Amino acid sequence: MARRCDLTGKRPNVANNVSHSNVKTKRRQLPNLQMKKVWWEEESRFVTLRISTRALRTLRLKTLGQFLAEEGLTIA
Repeated sequence: MARRCDLTGKRPNVANNVSHSNVKTKRRQLPNLQMKKVWWEEESRFVTLRISTRALRTLRLKTLGQFLAEEGLTIA
């Protein structure tokens, strides 16, 4: 399963770990993804999504239908 947010599309970032001696090694910065059941008003059912915590905070202000309409996404 890919580490990608279902709503925002956030995915891992590649960055450098820099030591005290300035040696650089590659590392991955992973998004904070959570499995969450979200109520979908239009379908009158719960949907299980793997979403970032930033998207979860946005869903407190908007409904899932509004979020999907603004992003141009659909849920199967």
